[in-house]
Amino acid sequence: MTGTFRYTSPEPPRTATGVVADVYAQLATDFGIDRATTFVVLSASPPLLAGTWAVMRESLLAGQVSRTGKELVAAGVSLANRCPYCVTAHTVLLHATGDHTLAERIARGEQPEDPGHRQLLAWGKDMSTPQPFPSRQAPEYIGTALAFHFINRIVSSLLTEDMLPGGAQKYRLVRSVAGRSLARTVRRELVPGESLALLETEGAAPGWAADTPIGTAFGALRTAAHLGAGLLADEDAELVRTSVAAWDGVSPLPLQGEGLPDRAERPGARLALLAARAPYRITDDDVAAWQAPPFTDHCLVHLIAFGAICAVERIEATLTARTEEHA
Repeated sequence: MTGTFRYTSPEPPRTATGVVADVYAQLATDFGIDRATTFVVLSASPPLLAGTWAVMRESLLAGQVSRTGKELVAAGVSLANRCPYCVTAHTVLLHATGDHTLAERIARGEQPEDPGHRQLLAWGKDMSTPQPFPSRQAPEYIGTALAFHFINRIVSSLLTEDMLPGGAQKYRLVRSVAGRSLARTVRRELVPGESLALLETEGAAPGWAADTPIGTAFGALRTAAHLGAGLLADEDAELVRTSVAAWDGVSPLPLQGEGLPDRAERPGARLALLAARAPYRITDDDVAAWQAPPFTDHCLVHLIAFGAICAVERIEATLTARTEEHA
């Protein structure tokens, strides 16, 4: 299990047991990809793996809202976060929905022709703008957006940019064929809530989730991700929280100077803060400065997840404040 994984060495999915095996089985059935590296990279932590899968399944895959619309929101989030791996994934999944022209417009960095599609893509890029959907659809759209704010940061931190071997995703035909192979699975209607039995943590459901399974999944992921704070000294964990709370949700960290902890002096705080605000800037040196014994793959994915969930909560807070302003 090498190549795609930058800093971890996950166990091969075929050897998985317990909840990890159960997540992989549900992935294969409901997502159509039984060895999705986005999730395999989290397998060192079953609670993180199950929580991430549940949030994505219950928001993006299940429910009544248009899958095309939710893929556009996820693509917008991924573009804003500079995550080429995830942008490619969403263009492939748009091919799977049958929206081939739309998929290729996104792949080329162009705007959708349909005004409604343009609004959804734009909202995914900036969730502080007015929501272009009715309130009854908010749990699925918001859940999808926040799921990919988390997933983008995991992917950018721990995987390479290539979704397919050898960078084959750069070819339109490959994207189209990959999407068509998933068409039957993507168009299936899933029963909401079936991922919740896999969860190993629990937490308070957010108000925006409106008592849906999405809220249960999000609460579980939040709890699992915050466990990573325990890998840092109290003052370092507080530094990460404070920096992210003061962040505007968009601007990246400066490459040096005020705001970014020194690699030699505070490597864990630096890594978590980069994961939150600029995961695409994480370097081999950043990881090597922190990941020494006794830290393992399990520890690394939890530290990255801590930074990621802090960023998600900052974006969620902006969204909640705007909703309250217009209530």
